[in-house]
Amino acid sequence: MAVRVPEIFGEMVFSDKVMKERLDKETYLAVCRVRDGKETLSAATAEKVANAMKDWAIEKGATHFTHWFQPMTGITAEKHDGFISPVGGDRVIMDFSFKSLVKGESDASSLPSGGLRSTFEARGYTAWDPTSYAFVKDGSLYIPTAFCSYGGEALDKKTPLLRSSDAINRESLRILKLFGNKTAKKVTAMVGAEQEYFLIDKSVYEKRLDLIHCGRTLFGARPSKGQELDDHYYGAIKTAVSDYMKDLDEELWRLGVLAKTKHNEAAPAQHELAPIFTSANLATDQNQLTMEIMQNVANRHGLVCLLSEKPFEKVNGSGKHINWSLMTDEGENLLEPGKTPTTNAQFLLFLTAVIKGVDEYADMLRISVASAGNDHRLGEKEAPPAIISIYLGEELDGVLSAIEEGAPYNKKEKGDLKVGVSALPPIPVDSTDRNRTSPFAFTGNKFEFRMVGSSSNIACPVFVLNTIVADELSGFADRLEKAKDFNSELSLLIKETLKNHKRVIYSGNSYSDEWKKEAKKRGLLNLETTVDALPLYDSEKNVSMFERQKVLSKSEIISRKEILLENYANIVHIEALTAIDIANREITPAVIGYQNFVLTELEKKKAHGDLPTRLEEELLKKLACLSSDYSKKLDVLNKDAEGFNRKIGNLEKSVYCKEVLLKDMKEVRAVADEMELIIGKTFITFPNYEDILYSVKY
Repeated sequence: MAVRVPEIFGEMVFSDKVMKERLDKETYLAVCRVRDGKETLSAATAEKVANAMKDWAIEKGATHFTHWFQPMTGITAEKHDGFISPVGGDRVIMDFSFKSLVKGESDASSLPSGGLRSTFEARGYTAWDPTSYAFVKDGSLYIPTAFCSYGGEALDKKTPLLRSSDAINRESLRILKLFGNKTAKKVTAMVGAEQEYFLIDKSVYEKRLDLIHCGRTLFGARPSKGQELDDHYYGAIKTAVSDYMKDLDEELWRLGVLAKTKHNEAAPAQHELAPIFTSANLATDQNQLTMEIMQNVANRHGLVCLLSEKPFEKVNGSGKHINWSLMTDEGENLLEPGKTPTTNAQFLLFLTAVIKGVDEYADMLRISVASAGNDHRLGEKEAPPAIISIYLGEELDGVLSAIEEGAPYNKKEKGDLKVGVSALPPIPVDSTDRNRTSPFAFTGNKFEFRMVGSSSNIACPVFVLNTIVADELSGFADRLEKAKDFNSELSLLIKETLKNHKRVIYSGNSYSDEWKKEAKKRGLLNLETTVDALPLYDSEKNVSMFERQKVLSKSEIISRKEILLENYANIVHIEALTAIDIANREITPAVIGYQNFVLTELEKKKAHGDLPTRLEEELLKKLACLSSDYSKKLDVLNKDAEGFNRKIGNLEKSVYCKEVLLKDMKEVRAVADEMELIIGKTFITFPNYEDILYSVKY
């Protein structure tokens, strides 16, 4: 039966529509004011919301509720409690108080805290986030919450995002008032997160220990056919994948996720799902939910959804492109190029704030996407390099250059147009081609941050982007609010900003070696790995910025740095141990078995006396050389993996992983992959790249 999307969309969500229907007008308006930050939640309002939410959830089949939060593990967390409550004898009622809605308690010491919580300081608190909708899934009412310590320190990824949303709203409104807009009451960061992923057959996944433990292959010779013919990109979708996508869409729609676009991506077995824009906070919750549901639906279809950034070497990895813009409550996109002098100037000021912020805080943007998995993807030919630059497009480049130089802007076919704050030309949405190599590209009326990894929680890059732009807008507002002549000061501010920060603007091929050289000349950072980037997290510049905007305290920043370093080190160490296990249990027996087979065949031929033996002799000679090299390199990896536990501190362990363990694994793999191309397939017990990438056949 055909799915009637308008009828099912959001049916499992305690949405604004549901609240209007189930709450009295006064309570509904009070919730709206709380959601907009205009007042705090009263106990009376919370009690009415809790009762309505419970009744609605039970009608949807819920028996439990959970405070759904996003700790620093990178995934979501949940503890389920039943609505059931005894009332004497054998009777029970379904109960859900306002206290259960508003606040919960969890064991904070058992989740990453980076030193903010000791084992004896166990309490962590979850607090209802009314800006994101509750929903019912798998028989439980899910309540989106923030997670903090007893003292109020952020222990999650949502709290800084909520704080950054306040910052970008506050500072944007200051700028709008300077341009005469007194009616806008709120500015919201809007986000659309394009999600790339791989789908493979569950049977091949279950035979690959590296995919199970690490999410990526640690061994694997190149396939005979990869993505060279570009025949998978936008190609016809296989039936099994199409069935999966249909079920995925339906589940997401029922949960209010605006899943819009689906298609095959560049690599074999790679696909993409893209939603429609929504508020940054809701987009973050929905993307976390999307990743979970993608994996659950795949499992039901006998498939596995891989969200690792680089599961297969020498084929495209997966990213999560963050499309970001700013929208007023009146529907004005502040990154929409204007058609009148006033709105043009306003657009240019917001644009230059982004340019300045990206230049000054490029290290923080790199840190926001830093992970062990993303390090394997960045700089490869399908992903931007670790160097942060901005692409604006030919038309906008021309406008900004003219403004900086105080010269006429020669718009094609329209003659000269005078460039100045009081007489700016209309600036159309850029019609030039997109630059797919740029890590941070302006795409008409929004920016696309292309460095984000596919498994990332988008809260991190979004709260960093919100905060740096808010901080730049704050500085602009401070200066313009004191100006005697607003237009003159605005013109000077835009020109100065462009002159001082144009080094970050680049329209060429960001994949090229020439750009690396040029970026170095410009003084741009090239933080190639997570270990290169993370030590800069708590620099004085970054701490000051986060504290000014009240997004993170110094202790919260240090804790995040430590958690990220620890996570990186643990991931690489697990990969090293997994590589050793695969080598010992699967690759070494395959090599020995094949050598014995060839040796037996050689002896048979020699016994026959008149058969040629050159093939076997050459094979044995080559394998003997390779297996000897492989054995030596594996011994080194074994020894160095043991040395990991002797390192002290997360930074020392991370540096060791980057400089020693990753190098060891790469060297062992190189020899193992070469032997894989020689050894007969019947001797290798695990699926190879062809088996995996083409495992979904129909």
